[in-house]
Amino acid sequence: MLRKIRIGAALFFSVAITLLFLGVGWGFNMMFGWMADIQFLPALLALNIGVLIGLVLLTLLLGRIYCSVICPLGVMQDFFGWMGKKQKKNRYSYSPEKKWLRYAVLAIFVVCLIIGFAPIMALLAPYSTYGRIVNSLFRPLYDLLGNVLASMESGHDSYLFSEVQIWMRSVTTFVVALLTLLVLAILAWRNGRTYCNTICPVGTILSFFARFSFFRIQFDKEKCKNCSLCEKNCKASAIDYKSGKVDYSRCVTCGDCTAVCKFDALHFRLASPIKKESNQTESQPDNSRRAFLTGAAVAIGSAAMAETKIKVDGGLAVIEDKQAPQRVTPITPPGSISARNMQKHCTACQLCVSVCPNDVLRPSTDPLRLMQPEMSFERGYCRPECTRCSNVCPTGAIHSITREDKTAIHIGHAVWIEKNCIPVVNNDPCGACARHCPASAIQMVDHTTADGRHVQVPAIDKERCIGCGKCENLCPSRPFSAIYVEGNETHHIS
Repeated sequence: MLRKIRIGAALFFSVAITLLFLGVGWGFNMMFGWMADIQFLPALLALNIGVLIGLVLLTLLLGRIYCSVICPLGVMQDFFGWMGKKQKKNRYSYSPEKKWLRYAVLAIFVVCLIIGFAPIMALLAPYSTYGRIVNSLFRPLYDLLGNVLASMESGHDSYLFSEVQIWMRSVTTFVVALLTLLVLAILAWRNGRTYCNTICPVGTILSFFARFSFFRIQFDKEKCKNCSLCEKNCKASAIDYKSGKVDYSRCVTCGDCTAVCKFDALHFRLASPIKKESNQTESQPDNSRRAFLTGAAVAIGSAAMAETKIKVDGGLAVIEDKQAPQRVTPITPPGSISARNMQKHCTACQLCVSVCPNDVLRPSTDPLRLMQPEMSFERGYCRPECTRCSNVCPTGAIHSITREDKTAIHIGHAVWIEKNCIPVVNNDPCGACARHCPASAIQMVDHTTADGRHVQVPAIDKERCIGCGKCENLCPSRPFSAIYVEGNETHHIS
């Protein structure tokens, strides 16, 4: 019964969170967005004390049920482990806890959290890791399926589905997500919950409380026949059937052991005092697991430091592709306060990227802000009425704002580039930037070119400009716009 309840709850959470990252619809986000808020690390970064206390109490009551139900990365690993068991049953064995590795990784994570070193935070955060995998690898397939259905429906005058452009927002993030998925799949296929019990900082933190949980898996020694099925089916390698011992710091309360026990010798019940056993024997550590972990660290680290330029689509018209300008200061979404605040709090889960309807947000390739969202306007601009990214951020990297707030937040300022401007280059009138500026921060003024021609060019009032990027996006100059947005170090409100 425990296993069936756990599987049902895990499927509910996993499917719902996956659909959030697939961007199935804003209404779905409004209904199930709370699932992102109750993830441990986002709640910690957002200082959501209520959620943190709730998760700690849940762990003290039921053990690490969070890892096998609420955490989508844990559920994904269970799927790969289940596939591995299809190939070979009874594949696991008990191994002692590798405290030195767990605590070393946790210490590195805490240091990076304090100093705001984003790349390591992003790579170790389990919820964010799952988000990147879904957004980078599964989202294009979901969009492709939607486009196929939209094409089929268009011939029957039905428009339930709409076509969307499929494009790669960041090659770097795609590579990191792919390598992470492969490493996790191999580890889970071979050894179950290796990542959760050796690398994951959330698993290590919760293990401190799980040791003292009120309800636990316990042996009934009178019924136990030492058949070893419980140990061979424990994906956390936490059961030593010879001594009747369960390592509760690693047990994820999945219920697999109780399901396979043929003698009803294992029960999930209120904890009873544990007697110390003498002359306990421990199996030797699994050296293959260590080798895979080393390879995983090298692979992910190499991918994280690799930078690749983003290839962007020029739009529907057959014209030269627009290219992103070299910005001195990155543009971060309204509500993020500053690039520094984003760097310290964002775990690069890509949820804001997935819900952006204007294709403005994309993962950064800057090593210091690796995979964190930044704004660029080759495909669209930040519409003043849209606040979706601020409404879904679970870590506090982007604070929730209203539409009224957004029109007063200055995230950047426009900069005019004379050598790219059509009136200067071609002597043709333009003024597209001034006509479309929602803040009325651009006016066309007289200008004398170097060869003595009199033309009208844009003049920018930086105090009025909010940095929405509409001017940059709609500028007809190619490949680089004649006007682009430079980010503000710290956002200010007018």
